[in-house]
Amino acid sequence: MRLKEVRRPAKLLRYRLLAFFAVFGPGFITANVDNDPGGILTYSQAGAKFGYALLWTLIPTTIALIVVQEMAARMGAVTGKGLHDLIREEFGIRATFFVSFVFGLADLGNIVAEFAGLASGMGLFGISKYIVVPIAHQAES
Repeated sequence: MRLKEVRRPAKLLRYRLLAFFAVFGPGFITANVDNDPGGILTYSQAGAKFGYALLWTLIPTTIALIVVQEMAARMGAVTGKGLHDLIREEFGIRATFFVSFVFGLADLGNIVAEFAGLASGMGLFGISKYIVVPIAHQAES
């Protein structure tokens, strides 16, 4: 067997793997974007309280997430504008302010859940929350 014949399948396999990860990679990263301390804390508490009883909710939740992400991607690709620009154009400045305020509250809740999850997780190792949270806050800044 010649050396060229050995390299050809290896090169083809490499290109196929690169193509696969080019398509698979962004979706995999997006799917894991919520695996943060706040999310893991919430998942752990829900699992401890309900067990497998709420497992069925993964199907409608996944469908809803797919629909929302698809719509957001299409709106951004077609218009070239962000969500707030589109809301302002269609509904005015008051609706945009209200949506921004609600998004801000949701972000604040997410940040609090992040620090609570981090403090809770590190508390399992005996590390005080008064040490962990300021260090985590400094690391995020």
